[in-house]
Amino acid sequence: MKFGPVTPAEALGATSVHTIRKGSLVLKKGTAIGAHEVEALKAAGVTEVVVARLEPGDVSEDKAAAEIATAVAGEGVSIDRAFTGRANLFAQNAGVLVVERAAIDRLNRIDEAITVATLPAFKPVVAGEMIATVKIIPFAVPGTSCARAVALANDAEPLVHVAPYRIRKVGVVSTLLPGLADKVVEKTVKITADRLAPANASIVAEKRVAHDHAAVAGAIEEVLAAGAELAIVFGASAIADRRDVIPAAIEAVGGKIEHFGMPVDPGNLILIGSAKGRPVLGAPGCARSPKENGFDWILMRLLAGLPVSRDDITGMGVGGLLMEIVTRPQPRAEPVAIEGRRVAAIVLAAGRSTRMGGPNKLLAEIKGRPLVRICVDEVLASRARPVVVVTGHQRERVEAALAGLDVKRVHNANFADGLSTSLKAGLAALPDDADAAVICLADMPQVDAALIDRLVAAYDPEKGALVVVPTIGGKRGNPVLWSRRFFSDLAKLEGDVGARHLIGRYGEAVVEVPVIGRAALADVDTAAELSAVKAEIEGA
Repeated sequence: MKFGPVTPAEALGATSVHTIRKGSLVLKKGTAIGAHEVEALKAAGVTEVVVARLEPGDVSEDKAAAEIATAVAGEGVSIDRAFTGRANLFAQNAGVLVVERAAIDRLNRIDEAITVATLPAFKPVVAGEMIATVKIIPFAVPGTSCARAVALANDAEPLVHVAPYRIRKVGVVSTLLPGLADKVVEKTVKITADRLAPANASIVAEKRVAHDHAAVAGAIEEVLAAGAELAIVFGASAIADRRDVIPAAIEAVGGKIEHFGMPVDPGNLILIGSAKGRPVLGAPGCARSPKENGFDWILMRLLAGLPVSRDDITGMGVGGLLMEIVTRPQPRAEPVAIEGRRVAAIVLAAGRSTRMGGPNKLLAEIKGRPLVRICVDEVLASRARPVVVVTGHQRERVEAALAGLDVKRVHNANFADGLSTSLKAGLAALPDDADAAVICLADMPQVDAALIDRLVAAYDPEKGALVVVPTIGGKRGNPVLWSRRFFSDLAKLEGDVGARHLIGRYGEAVVEVPVIGRAALADVDTAAELSAVKAEIEGA
């Protein structure tokens, strides 16, 4: 291919390399220059134009892209018409993308002008999703290079194909131990059903049995007898060894263990086995979470009928660190004993009481004490230290109500912009050695020191309890204790919103503390609510 600057007359029959704009003339990159374009260039006063011109033996960009894409595509793949040197490949059906990486690497080394890019191998895809693209970088490639690329693709297995999902019926076995709540099992089953839905698979049999190898063996046989083409076992206790309960159960029904463990985190403690000619998965604990983890990588391959060998699993380490696990303890200069954990408190007292219709609710008195003082007195009576109080609306009056109390006062000048600004101000005022903070609302006068201390006692980073929430009848309330791990997330909140959605995002780090009464749900926003709370406190 010839390339370089020429006069407009010499450009006839060539392709413009750059877009030219001059006066009313717009000659776009890639335009085939004919007699009309030559005259337009001359009329615009253009004296030089950079062009590319094919030489004998060259293949144009679109033709080369189309030919290579056709050779690359396998089962379940469609190809768009090549345009500007690019041919895009799409999944014709839902399934798992299979890529012959070594062959694609060889193809990409044939000529720098020829490139093939794909989605990651074994990625689950849906119909119509773009999975790969063939791009010819210049405007043409030597015919010999194009022919080599096509031959390589034809000689290899299809370089890119979509393996359709084949397994439709799944059996689920859950083992039970004291302390494992029913709702955890229910949630696990629902999450599993949601995981299977994109593959058009469903749970056809579900069993819940004691965490005992004989009971698990019986349950596996039952779900397989019910027609399950794949069985998944969720242990109440994680699999710790090939001789543990779940692997022992698989072997008890005449099955075998293919592999235990994988270099993917989360997902390390997965077990892959088979029984009666069907795959059996011992699920890692992370499989109870809807977030992507190593379990997904194995499950979706099996649903597509793809074999998963030991070499496949041990080759997953590079790229296998999927995310920071928030429940994992972080390094410390020195260990901190349970009693030595430093839990601070932030009291948010900056609001404008807009729903009260005028007066500042935090200054309303109950038994001779302002609402804000009642709240702060209880926080000070708890184990939380230090106590930071964030003020805003009517700052002077709120601070006067707290006279004599051992608290750190922080004024939020941006209080009118919403709750998140007060939260940021409070977090910024915490000492660097605070491991966690209880976020308290100053309009909840029935929250007492005992409730706060229960939250502090339940905070246990070593056991993954990083967010502690009080509940009444299963409904979550306030205050909420947050590990320092989440301070940066809390500081990113905007507007007049709290952190409720973060609790959902980091569900694996949340521990609930059931409490009696209505204190954790009773905040004061309106005059009617103030009257009701006042009557309860004064009548107590």
